[in-house]
Amino acid sequence: MAHDRKFRFGVQVSGLSAAGQNAHKYGAKDWQEMARKVEALGYSTLFMPDHFIDTELAPMVGIAFAAAATTTLKVGHLVLGNDYKHPAITAKEAATIDVLSDGRVELGIGAGWMKVDYDALGLTYDRPGVRIERLEEALAVINGAWGSESFSFSGEHYQITNYNGLPKPVQKPRPPIVIGGGGQRLLGLAGREADIVGINPNLRAGEIGVEAVRDSLADITAQKIQWVRDGAGDRYDDLELQIRYFLASVTDDAAGFAEVMAPNFGISADEALNSGVALVGSIDECADILRARREAWDVSYIVFGHDNFEEFAPLVAQLAGT
Repeated sequence: MAHDRKFRFGVQVSGLSAAGQNAHKYGAKDWQEMARKVEALGYSTLFMPDHFIDTELAPMVGIAFAAAATTTLKVGHLVLGNDYKHPAITAKEAATIDVLSDGRVELGIGAGWMKVDYDALGLTYDRPGVRIERLEEALAVINGAWGSESFSFSGEHYQITNYNGLPKPVQKPRPPIVIGGGGQRLLGLAGREADIVGINPNLRAGEIGVEAVRDSLADITAQKIQWVRDGAGDRYDDLELQIRYFLASVTDDAAGFAEVMAPNFGISADEALNSGVALVGSIDECADILRARREAWDVSYIVFGHDNFEEFAPLVAQLAGT
């Protein structure tokens, strides 16, 4: 069944820590109140990242608390680092939350990219091709665990023997899988295997910097959509395409904002405003930009950060479900 490409919106909550440990202080009450606010403002989904060197809550535990505090809000990850945990454990934990939330999980998973996480944990930071191979096997394990019967799997990186994968998730045939990427190979894999594809900067350098921002310019973003289409083949129309807007601001002076921001990344103001990770302007201007990008790029799933989701609430009210 083809996806209708109606707009929906998510919030990625990052840079948080347990109360008293850092600048962003969230105890259980604060965290759950924030989840309720995200839900009340019309957002579809609360996402959490998966990192170790920043002040992050553990994503599986965090989304479980958010789900417990809400009734319709979907919860998920942008994204789990596959190398940090065995995929059978990832599948079991996500299925458990799906059961306990009555089917509200979106499992985001990626090949891993932030080198400082690997260094901190003593993990080998393999070349991208190896990490992507491991992710592809991990997806086979997750799908096997979520299947109706016990399964076995023998790969280069994972071996499973007669595993029943209980509990099974509520959503059928499975909870939506989100795969984000910026390179041709990973986006091709996402096209083949994901339900939701995040169009990201290429993070092969292991960090977000000038290269990543330049990798999100409009013509490059269009090329990435084509890589997804090539990988997906006949299933492309069933996919939902997503962008996380890292550079987002509601302002009546978009040009002025861009002129200040652009030199930091070695791009022009026009390039900044047309970047695939930038959304700048008044609410009505932002709405027009998103409609135009949906027409050009098929992107309908829009994600903001926890620092500006309230600012964009009028945009959500205007566009969600249209």
